[in-house]
Amino acid sequence: MSGRDDADLPGDVPGEVPDDLSGLDFEVPDDLSGLDTAPTAPGEPPEPVVAIVVTQVAGAKPLAAACSLAGVDVDAVPSPVGALAVLRDTTDAARTAAAAEAISRMLRTTPVILLDRRAGRISASRWVGGTREDDLAAGLVLSGAPDVLEDLLVGGTPVTEVEGVQTSVGMSRWAAMRALSAGRRKGD
Repeated sequence: MSGRDDADLPGDVPGEVPDDLSGLDFEVPDDLSGLDTAPTAPGEPPEPVVAIVVTQVAGAKPLAAACSLAGVDVDAVPSPVGALAVLRDTTDAARTAAAAEAISRMLRTTPVILLDRRAGRISASRWVGGTREDDLAAGLVLSGAPDVLEDLLVGGTPVTEVEGVQTSVGMSRWAAMRALSAGRRKGD
């Protein structure tokens, strides 16, 4: 903070926008589209967007199969709390929300949590049966989270470097159904 208050600005009334801004040193850019990306050093690409759906599915392969049937492209990662669906399409928040909706609809009554890191901020929301139930404090969700989740979300570990990853991309409907039925037989 500069320690200045509104009375220090040109124009004598605090809180009022002065008519003459020539005494202030600022520039408004023509293109404001970059304001929603995380700040980076000049010449560096913007911070990548990461979105992960945390599930209670026991294994990566059954989760990849369920995501394939739901039409969501993910890399499923095993974890001690349940398999994680690392979303491949993180173009915008609407797409990640649609993916969380589809995954939660596929898993019906089992809640899932969408963690979305975008522009240096992490948001968390709980989904059940295709419906967004509520927003959660990301810090609370991440406290006690397995290392693999933190490494993928904030540590910058590429999903390709995690052991046991299964992808939903290119999985046929038949292979997905077979993977799900094999998972059910193991549970019986």
